[in-house]
Amino acid sequence: MMKYVHTKEAPAAIGPYSQGIVVNNLFFSSGQIPLTADGVMLTGNVKEQTHQVFANLKAVLKEAGATLETVVKATVFIKNMDDFTEVNEVYGEYFSTHKPARSCVEVARLPKDALVEIEVVALVK
Repeated sequence: MMKYVHTKEAPAAIGPYSQGIVVNNLFFSSGQIPLTADGVMLTGNVKEQTHQVFANLKAVLKEAGATLETVVKATVFIKNMDDFTEVNEVYGEYFSTHKPARSCVEVARLPKDALVEIEVVALVK
C-alpha cells in the first residue's frame, strides 16, 4: 500500500515531490522548511523558523494518520551549527517525553535560504 499525502494545512511541495508518502504503516515526510501554509517564507530567527517547521510537520503527520508521538526518526538540517542550541531547545518542546532517533547536520544552503529544515519518519496508527 502506498499513499501520497497532501494537506492545505502545510505548504505545497515546491517541486516534483509530495509532502510525504505512506508505505504500509510508515510515513516518510519531505523536508519541511519554515514556509507558512500559504507558501510565504517566515524570515524570523531560527527559533521562530523551527516552530513553523513543526507546525508544518504536525499538519502532514495528521494528514498521514500519524502524530509527533509516533515519529521514530527525525533528520534536522541547519544552516549554521552555532544555532544547534536554539534549534534543540525548540525541538525539545515538541519531543519532551517521546524522544525519536535523530540526526542533525549543518548544510551549506537550504531551499529559500531557510535556517532549518526537518524531515521525519513515523508510524501510522
